[in-house]
Amino acid sequence: MEELDLELPTGQITVFVGPSGCGKTTSLRMINRMVEPTAGRVRIDGQDVADKDAADLRRGIGYVIQHAALFPHRTVADNIGTVPHLLGRKRREARGAAMDLLERVGLPRDFADRYPSQLSGGQQQRVGVARALAADPPVMLMDEPFSAVDPVVRDSLQREFLRLQGELGKTIALVTHDIDEAIKIGDRVAVFRQGGHLAQVGTPRQLLEEPADDFVAEFVGRDRGFRSLSFDGAGDVPVQPVAPDGRVEGRSDDGLRLVLDDARRPLGWAGPGIASTSAPLATGGTFTDGDSLRDVTDLTILSPVGLAVRVDASGAVDGVVSHSDLSEHLAARRRSAHATRTSREEPA
Repeated sequence: MEELDLELPTGQITVFVGPSGCGKTTSLRMINRMVEPTAGRVRIDGQDVADKDAADLRRGIGYVIQHAALFPHRTVADNIGTVPHLLGRKRREARGAAMDLLERVGLPRDFADRYPSQLSGGQQQRVGVARALAADPPVMLMDEPFSAVDPVVRDSLQREFLRLQGELGKTIALVTHDIDEAIKIGDRVAVFRQGGHLAQVGTPRQLLEEPADDFVAEFVGRDRGFRSLSFDGAGDVPVQPVAPDGRVEGRSDDGLRLVLDDARRPLGWAGPGIASTSAPLATGGTFTDGDSLRDVTDLTILSPVGLAVRVDASGAVDGVVSHSDLSEHLAARRRSAHATRTSREEPA
């Protein structure tokens, strides 16, 4: 590593991301001394990890890797209870904790007596997370924990992981090569470049909207503007009201209307050249005030008529937003953000 100076905030997820060979995993493994630093210091709560016995250090740090690396000859419960048993807890006590952790990671308790070969890849990975949590470590290290499963399972694991973190508030360092994953789950993201250099550290939003240099901008991706919309809510997006008969108020009367049920829930679009009222054309989805600007943008793109439909908590329609209105809203948002950054950078 090249003069790496990085702090992992307590209770947050810091994601290490970058191209292959840039030092992400080496940096991670120096925290629990699986790689011994040749210079510098690694501190946890102010204490140099070099001052602790390596085995004791590792027992107090949760560690999750891809493919879970479970012991194939041990049951799920015994896998989870490995570290508690090493720390001196009785077998019955360790098993009871394992049963609770199974439920916490979203697996049924009757999995306790199965063996790893009887589980799917995603289930094995959940067991790996449960095992890392078994000793209730304050710090967890995760090296590509979700990369060995298919995209659908991966999304499920990521959501479950974020739910768990919301409950437990661990200090987590996680390595991934996937910038989308880093942005989705990281409180802070550290982007590494080749040669072990730290290119930028910041919140996901900062990386998307204010990349430090061309390398970060290219690594994050050309669609970073679209992805940054995930951090803004849709509550202030201007919408056009929908009349009782489904017509969009303020729009030229071209025959287009939204087919509604008795509770004003949208069923689809109807109008000349679109569909009959008995078989309306699907809206492509709806959004609420709680969704993001990215959701709204996606819906306007998917909509067969270029209108995204907003609904209230009961599912009843309360307006639509058009391509043009959304574009104007996004442009105004960008101008406001630019003005804020400019005033912040100007000398007092």
